Amino acid sequence: MQIIENLKQLFLQWAGEEVLSFSPLPQSGSARRYFRMQSGAHAAIGVYNPDIKENRAFLVFTRHFISHNLSVPAILVVSDDESSYLLQDLGDITLYHLLENQTPGVPLPEGVQAHYRNAISELIKFQVIAGRDLDYRYCYPRQHFDRQSIMWDLHYFKYYFLKPNNIVFDEQLLEDDFGHLADYLLQAKAHYFMFRDFQTRNIMVHDDKLWFIDYQGGRQGALQYDIASLMFQVKAGLTQEFREEMLQHYLQELKSYLHVDEKEFIKHYYAFVLVRLMQVAGAYGFRGYFDKKAHFLQSIPYVVKEMKWYLGNINLPPDLHELGASLWKMSVLNIEVPAEGNTGKLTVSVSSFSFMRGIPTDYTGNGGGFVFDCRALPNPGRFPEYQSLTGRNEPVMKFLEGNPEVEEFLSHAVNLVGQSVKLYLERGFSHLQVNFGCTGGQHRSVYCSSRLAAHLQKAFPVEVILRHVQIKAND
Repeated sequence: MQIIENLKQLFLQWAGEEVLSFSPLPQSGSARRYFRMQSGAHAAIGVYNPDIKENRAFLVFTRHFISHNLSVPAILVVSDDESSYLLQDLGDITLYHLLENQTPGVPLPEGVQAHYRNAISELIKFQVIAGRDLDYRYCYPRQHFDRQSIMWDLHYFKYYFLKPNNIVFDEQLLEDDFGHLADYLLQAKAHYFMFRDFQTRNIMVHDDKLWFIDYQGGRQGALQYDIASLMFQVKAGLTQEFREEMLQHYLQELKSYLHVDEKEFIKHYYAFVLVRLMQVAGAYGFRGYFDKKAHFLQSIPYVVKEMKWYLGNINLPPDLHELGASLWKMSVLNIEVPAEGNTGKLTVSVSSFSFMRGIPTDYTGNGGGFVFDCRALPNPGRFPEYQSLTGRNEPVMKFLEGNPEVEEFLSHAVNLVGQSVKLYLERGFSHLQVNFGCTGGQHRSVYCSSRLAAHLQKAFPVEVILRHVQIKAND
């Protein structure tokens, strides 16, 4: 692949040594691709991004932040066309990793709390000190978190969260409320650097020091947005007491640089918390419902939970009646989250479904797997005594079990899937999807998928997830 070859040439140009180890890093929600590259004496992170304007923003910001002694990765070399560059390798540990083994709602260890305090102190330097003389012309896609930026976020929420979840609202009244909310947010002072995505996944812990990444979407804006992003990161599991303590820490630190009207700051702070939660919900909806990425769908219940807390504890800005009604509907959603394997084994997802409702989506990003059509098999659903039953009920199982057509069909399916499972295990793949469909997704597909799942569980060292799309768990 040309991208890889170009990065290897950049590494050789910088290090004077050829790459000996080259491994991709997990991709996030953007088009950027990251690779860990190592030679005998050097290591770097290779980055490829076809969006040149976004790259230029990152490179200009990085050089500016380094000039202000802020802890961001060093730029090692940049390609002539600015599509690729190498960065200092800061390891794999983020502040979020230090939260993963913590029990939500329980006070954090003192060491982690200290990291939060340090991160907040450094945030203010980005916002105020580096923000004073930053060349905002390089911001991308907007120079300011202005009305246009705010409306983009609000529409993101409407089209990628509210509508996919079938939340009913009056569109004109909701648009009016969006305008009122934008007016309210724009009352806050907004001539500081806004990191835009200041959260623990973008704070590296390297050599017992905090480093900051992923600020290429930064722009000029209000101070409240970034501290709201950190405190209300939906999967961080922070207690409200800790959030209040860190907000006070932020305000006290900020007073070393600026005059602060605390009452006015906090009034707008909770409005920025709201718009940040809406932006995150829209991002999760887009990456989950439209990009079919399970990780983001798994995260949606967390943002729903935070919105429920917000509505129960914080007064919305005035005149947001339609938005408030939509948010309340959001807060009581019971969202089905697709199961994901988490044992480190190969996970085989086996589903039954109805062709009338469509083939199940592959949320792993692998593009799907096997789809077997059971509609040519004998159909117990044609007989009244079986119509209220499913393929997991004994009478239906007896109807299908031993039938020559069914057994031949299953024999072929088992052999085909087994061949792939063996290869996937040898090559260290993480997921395989297998779907069985019939007309109603109730009898034949349920029976065949259950048979295959039981066989795989016995025959291979894999984790099997069985899901019947058209029937309830207790049917």
